[in-house]
Amino acid sequence: MFPIRRLAALVLSTAVSITACGSDSSTAPTVTPVIGASASALSSSAVKITFSSKAGDTGYNVERAEGAAGAFTQVGTVSAPSTPGSVTYTDAGLKVSTAYRYRVLTVRGSSTSIPSAELSVTTLAFGSAAADITTDILANRTLSADTAYTLKGFIHVANGATLTIQAGTTIKGDYTILGSSLMVLRGAKIQAVGTADAPIVFTSSRPAGQRQAGDWGGLIIVGNALINRSGTVEIEGSGTDGQTVTSGKNYQVLYSGGNAATDNSGELKYVRVEFAGFAPSLNNELNSFTFAAVGSGTKVSYVNSVSGLDDSFEFFGGGFDFTNAVAFEGEDDQFDMSEGWSGRMQFLISYKSTNVAIRTGAGSYATDMQGIENDGCNGSGCDLGFDTAPFTTPVVANFTLIGAGAQSIHGAGGGYGMMLRRGTGGYYVNGVLARYPAAGISLRDVATWNRAGATAIPNLATADLAVKNVYIAESPNAFQAASATQNVFDLSGNGIAHSATTTAASLFAALPATGAVPSGTAAFDFTPAAGSPIATGGLSAFSGKLTTKAGTTIAGTTYLGAAAPGGVKWWLGWTNYVRN
Repeated sequence: MFPIRRLAALVLSTAVSITACGSDSSTAPTVTPVIGASASALSSSAVKITFSSKAGDTGYNVERAEGAAGAFTQVGTVSAPSTPGSVTYTDAGLKVSTAYRYRVLTVRGSSTSIPSAELSVTTLAFGSAAADITTDILANRTLSADTAYTLKGFIHVANGATLTIQAGTTIKGDYTILGSSLMVLRGAKIQAVGTADAPIVFTSSRPAGQRQAGDWGGLIIVGNALINRSGTVEIEGSGTDGQTVTSGKNYQVLYSGGNAATDNSGELKYVRVEFAGFAPSLNNELNSFTFAAVGSGTKVSYVNSVSGLDDSFEFFGGGFDFTNAVAFEGEDDQFDMSEGWSGRMQFLISYKSTNVAIRTGAGSYATDMQGIENDGCNGSGCDLGFDTAPFTTPVVANFTLIGAGAQSIHGAGGGYGMMLRRGTGGYYVNGVLARYPAAGISLRDVATWNRAGATAIPNLATADLAVKNVYIAESPNAFQAASATQNVFDLSGNGIAHSATTTAASLFAALPATGAVPSGTAAFDFTPAAGSPIATGGLSAFSGKLTTKAGTTIAGTTYLGAAAPGGVKWWLGWTNYVRN
């Protein structure tokens, strides 16, 4: 007989053996991580991950972490190729100049490997590459933020082309070619939509610290809307190379004869223009921003002019919605509207404190700089003189315009917060004018007075010109003195307050003193100071023609100026204050 003890041991041994065999058959195969992995920056917003696949792999999970200590999250998957070899994954939509870490996990069936070794990479800075633009743009083109472009000459976007400019792109005007500019002509479009974190910047080709007003020409947009001048009217500053259309040359550009009020020239958003301006002759100038006969289909918001030779923003006829604009140290008018401009504007800031340096040969200092200078019809083709329709009738709401005080930078004809003349109309509401050495407002000529109904308190039901709810500080006079050619509005009847002794600095949360050199945009806070008189006093309910003109686009406010008490400091992060 077989001993019972030996039989029990045999049964136990067999059971253990069977269990062990079962355990071995259920163990998952070992999945090894990828080999030869590397990461490289493709652009300011994209990274390429490369590694080698192995036979039997199903796919790969790619994980990403931001910075040195960020947690990993899966950002993508890649299928394994049918034949082992190199595998590439592109991760896009990343932040500019930012460090990232990556790792890759191999997948085989339902099993996944441990992560590969970490890969570190930093996305490129904006403008890491460079390219020149030397000829006109006659077909659709996109400018990338990864490239800094230089305009070599007078570059025209024409032939119905659309120029798209990515957020964060820098475009430089070539200093060596006097007046180098970008002109978007009638029928063409510009789609330049930046962000607060990545504005689109047009600037001088010279290094910071050496730049001057007039280093290059500026940004000019020409539309097909109506102006009030008949005949042939050319863009000021154009035509120095004659009338023959030659790519890259400053040939004559016309903007008269349009009839499409809703014409669309594209969109500008978070766009800055620095050190621009070109004046081949007196009163014949390119500005930082020039809008000629631009129609209402166009959108412009969050735009900044810095240290320009002539006007910061100039509008010739047409009309579109224009909001959140900042003008720093323009050498002529900050906002200049004429020839039937009928757009709607809200939230405007200008600060003019000194004469910045001007490039030799580009032009000269203006002798009549103002915060706003508005005209009706002036020049050739004004068939009915100042009464030529369509009248210049904008809505200009919530403006903060700061002049230089009683310093000797203004010519004999300048120094006004607003110059309204030559038959202009318009509705100017909820504004602040400060530090203008002549007066807050100059209201000139019979035609302009007639736009207001020839009365000191214009009736919004019938008038085409009114100034309502404006605070004037640190200026000796509210209006230029009345005379045969000058008129004044009633202060209390129009909600206009004047205090020559109230300082501009006391109105705002932060404003540099007269004559001070601001350290940058951090020196400015245009929100009302605690207890400031501009924190209240706004025209909150529109009526009459103002209501019709404002539509649903512009609403009244209970405060005065370009910023709400305790509100968003909308100019920070994308504007620039610099003098050279």
